[in-house]
Amino acid sequence: MRRGNGEVMDDTAKALLEGGPQDLPGRIVARPAPGDDAKIELRGGYEHFRPTGRETDTPEGRLPVYEWWERTEMPG
Repeated sequence: MRRGNGEVMDDTAKALLEGGPQDLPGRIVARPAPGDDAKIELRGGYEHFRPTGRETDTPEGRLPVYEWWERTEMPG
């Protein structure tokens, strides 16, 4: 998709992650399916983020905010 100025837009739905580990590789991620949490693999486990119902302005546009709520470890 292109904007009027010729710039290519990424039409993938995205979300902003808030909280959790400081060393997450990125705070803007692909948006999970409606009703799902965002689950990010990091250091032998998963960081879980829940939707907040809030949105915020980012360099990539207005995005829904997901807030960190727990970490789970991978088996083994």
